[in-house]
Amino acid sequence: MWRANSFVCVAIAAACGACAGPGNYVWYSQLSPAAIAAANEYLVSVGDTLSVRVLGHEDMSTRVRVRSDGRVAVPIIGEVNAGGKRPSDLRTEIEGRLKEFLVLPSVTLNIDETLPPKITLLGEFARPGVFPVEPNTSLAEAIALGGGVTEFASRDRIFVVRSLPQATRIRFTWDAVTRDVGLAAAFPIRGGDVIVIE
Repeated sequence: MWRANSFVCVAIAAACGACAGPGNYVWYSQLSPAAIAAANEYLVSVGDTLSVRVLGHEDMSTRVRVRSDGRVAVPIIGEVNAGGKRPSDLRTEIEGRLKEFLVLPSVTLNIDETLPPKITLLGEFARPGVFPVEPNTSLAEAIALGGGVTEFASRDRIFVVRSLPQATRIRFTWDAVTRDVGLAAAFPIRGGDVIVIE
């Protein structure tokens, strides 16, 4: 029991540390439609296997796994921060760095393998823990994975803590989620998210 409680405390501290600052948050209703839509965009993650091909320069092409520090090694240009970036942005960055060595380099980047995305449910869930999720899982579905909330749960302090592409803490109320006010229930959850119900 002590070990489980210690894990939860450490996880909560880590989640809070990922935020812009203690107590900072943004209401989900304040997010722009573009920001919500961006939550569905795939971001390169630790453990992904990438194929990077340079047109006309097969010797520079590589297949590499994203390390735990979010970086990959690309021939000629060296280390590149890949984690948390859209594949198209990462491709553009690699092309830009290759311009130091090639004239008009053309790069294709594919995600060959991905690890199953997981989310962490903390606080007043009936069953807190770490759960694998399908792409496009909604907030309501994520709460259901945790068996719903306990009788001690705060009805207006539901947070989605997101570290990528930037640290964000998004606040919801129980009524908004259960009544799908402003599409709160359908809010897209991303792998790596931590959902906290206080």
